[in-house]
Amino acid sequence: MRKWRVSFTAAVAVLTVVLMPVSARAHAVALPKVTVVASGLNNPRGLAFSENGALYVAEGGTGGTASTAGLCTQVVPPIGPYTGGFTASIARISRHGTTTVVASGLPSTQTSKASGSFVSGVADVAFGPGGKLFALISGAGCSHGLKGTVNEIVRVHRDGSVTTVANLSAFLAAHPVANPDAADFEPDGTWYSFVTAGDDFYAVEPNHQELDKITADGHVSRVIDFSKTFPGNTDWRGPTAMTSRGGSLYIGTLTPFPVKAGAAEVFKVNPATGQFSVFATGLTTVLGLAFGQHGALYVLEMSVKTGGPAPDTGEVVRIKGGHQRLIASGLNFPTGMAFGPDGNLYVSVNGLGAPPGAGQVVRITV
Repeated sequence: MRKWRVSFTAAVAVLTVVLMPVSARAHAVALPKVTVVASGLNNPRGLAFSENGALYVAEGGTGGTASTAGLCTQVVPPIGPYTGGFTASIARISRHGTTTVVASGLPSTQTSKASGSFVSGVADVAFGPGGKLFALISGAGCSHGLKGTVNEIVRVHRDGSVTTVANLSAFLAAHPVANPDAADFEPDGTWYSFVTAGDDFYAVEPNHQELDKITADGHVSRVIDFSKTFPGNTDWRGPTAMTSRGGSLYIGTLTPFPVKAGAAEVFKVNPATGQFSVFATGLTTVLGLAFGQHGALYVLEMSVKTGGPAPDTGEVVRIKGGHQRLIASGLNFPTGMAFGPDGNLYVSVNGLGAPPGAGQVVRITV
């Protein structure tokens, strides 16, 4: 997720561009109330609600000191080499606000001290048929300091154990994208989000610029290699947040560091054909997507400050009828978002670069 590239080029034929520029963003008459519903989390990321209304939170953990230097290919400096540990977890927040750890001891990794020691672990959680809980692991792999581990999709059982659904590290190794960036290459990937689709899954990986399909029996296939459309350092696109509606996938993107406000988009994808178009423009560092009532798309932006990312500059924007409306601002490095059964938005904050236990989930009244 940490990779940034320059602005979008006109390399893909688009069917629709529905947003106004970021400068034309309308403000709500009164911004909604933001309430903390859970604290004490470690680098919280993706969120998902169960059928009984409990909120499950993917936690990146706190990294670790284990190293695999000399044992396998390392991520090149200054981002690498990584170190890792087994400090990631999944938390459950009840409707009454009680937090319980439902799975722990999962792989967690951190970048080099020179690059900020940014942590990745459990990237996302989602519920499948029968209320089964699944998780996307992004902090594993030998290149992340943890020998004998892999990035993967796992089934999370009630006793806290996990079983592998698909080995994503192996798929990346066996199926390189058309235009990998050797100067910024992640052998195990930096997987960010996934969604369920019946018995199957779709997952995005920003460093390699890809969308993949994973079947229930663990078969992985590539739906889109975005590096074919956006090759090289000058037009890289990093797919991050993802949601689904009406048979289509909607994928948000990152843009280069330093941040250029308004340079990010949301793609609309036909998962059956791999065709995609630009659904929305004028956005910045998109890390969350969720559809609300009446078809409005809510977009979580990690930081909207040009030249950032910067603290307390995250926003939530509603897209409806070709217009943007600011819903919430001043969020500190938000990293995941979901609608709750109460119709309000829940957002993980302090999700990047915060000290241990500083992560929170906040409720935004919509």
